[in-house]
Amino acid sequence: MHSAVHERIAAIWRLESAAVVAAVARRVRDLGVAEDIAQDALVAALEHWPVDGMPDKPGAWLMRVALNRAIDHLRQRATREGHEADIAADLQALQADRVPDVADTVDAARQDTIGDDLLRLIFTACHPLLSADARVALTLKLLGGLTTQEIARAMLQSEPTVAQRIVRAQRTLREAGVPFEVPRGAALAERLGSVLEVIYLVFNEGYTATRGDDWMRPAMCDEALRLARVLLALMPDEPEVLGLLALLEIQASRSAARTDAEGRPVLLERQDRSRWDHLLIRRGLEAIARAESLARTPGPYQLQAAIAACHARAASADATDWGRMAALYDDLARVQPSPVVELNRAVAVSRHAGAAAGLQVLQPLLAEPALARYPWLAAVQGDLLEQLGRRDEARAAFERAAALTHNAQDRALMQARAASLN
Repeated sequence: MHSAVHERIAAIWRLESAAVVAAVARRVRDLGVAEDIAQDALVAALEHWPVDGMPDKPGAWLMRVALNRAIDHLRQRATREGHEADIAADLQALQADRVPDVADTVDAARQDTIGDDLLRLIFTACHPLLSADARVALTLKLLGGLTTQEIARAMLQSEPTVAQRIVRAQRTLREAGVPFEVPRGAALAERLGSVLEVIYLVFNEGYTATRGDDWMRPAMCDEALRLARVLLALMPDEPEVLGLLALLEIQASRSAARTDAEGRPVLLERQDRSRWDHLLIRRGLEAIARAESLARTPGPYQLQAAIAACHARAASADATDWGRMAALYDDLARVQPSPVVELNRAVAVSRHAGAAAGLQVLQPLLAEPALARYPWLAAVQGDLLEQLGRRDEARAAFERAAALTHNAQDRALMQARAASLN
């Protein structure tokens, strides 16, 4: 029986932990301390709920326990450091949260504050001062409610490595004096890009795993979608947030069709489109339409979503509007130039104007240092060469792609493509 209660507590924690950590962090101004206090509240739930029964409002229960412990922490810190006057305002603000019955609901008047706290937490965890890996790990820990073990498994890294990365990230933010706040003006636009990038990185690692035996890790896709939806609820009129969510919804809609019955990858043009999730597609298209109504000049995530929509609207690969897609990639290359965008543009151009035209776009990328060990450059090259009848060159390109990839399913796919050209 206790095991069922513990599973329910774990599910509740995934939903409530971010709000609890965020509320405490605003008071104690230290993410590491806030996480420790929130974990104390979780431990209290694990101790009390199996014995006393589940409270009617478990999220409010966790919040009350955590805020009460935040008061204790601030008092102890004041006594220890002799800074009573400096934190008097914090204690006074917290005192309103401390009530004898921790099962009471959170005051409805504080719901906006909770939303603000979550927004602060997202922008702090995704601070560009941190490395991309650190931002991903910290975001999954604080906003996803994942354990260090779960994050390590998701990122295919050792648990000690992930734990150290999270601790270092928290220390970096503390030592740099990064304020627990949402930036304003130009700083907001800059920092929002970092937030969106982290959510996108989490999704991509789940959608096409860079390492390991599995081609996809659906739990990471689900987590990224959840984070994007949380962010949109907090910033409903931000076009690029809508663009990112639209992109993820449409990409996720293909998940069921991306592998066959044996778990082998199925490339986009060969997928059974009846297996695509049309509810997710509709939601994605609605988000794109709303983003377009808010922004006359689309940003990079809106453009990527529009590209994904070209696939979503087409009944088959041949029916895709490749001309529009190539034009969208032209726009994306201007807004957010990168070798990977140029590689994707080469594919779109090849489908619109032929393999020779695509190979012409791809040719300069073969000398691009950033793509020197990128398996999909060789894979695209092999595909275009095969279409042109240059079978020996295509086989060598697929063999090179297989040697470069760290994903077992991708390697098997490339090896099969190479073998078919013998």
